[in-house]
Amino acid sequence: MIEVTEPARSAIKSAIEGAGQPVAGLRLMVQSGGCAGMKYGMALELEAQPDDAVIEAGEIRLLVDPESQAQLNGTRIDFVTNLDGSGFVFDNPNASSSCGCGKSFC
Repeated sequence: MIEVTEPARSAIKSAIEGAGQPVAGLRLMVQSGGCAGMKYGMALELEAQPDDAVIEAGEIRLLVDPESQAQLNGTRIDFVTNLDGSGFVFDNPNASSSCGCGKSFC
């Protein structure tokens, strides 16, 4: 299960509403790269794939591919605003370590 905080849901909803076209949801993914070996990715998707896990979080829909599901299970996604700027923060219990930017882990 993935938990999405109210600030994160609000930010995702704003992105979806600003897309200018209907979207199926926000794709969450884990990709190779980043300073710690793996990184989080997010993208608005026009269509869900047949093998996607579809997660309803309030008024938003998250799409997660099968490869990313195990790595994201139990993750809490928040959206924060501070002096350094604003952005999504991932609290992932499956990560053994992460970098300072909060977007990369291993």
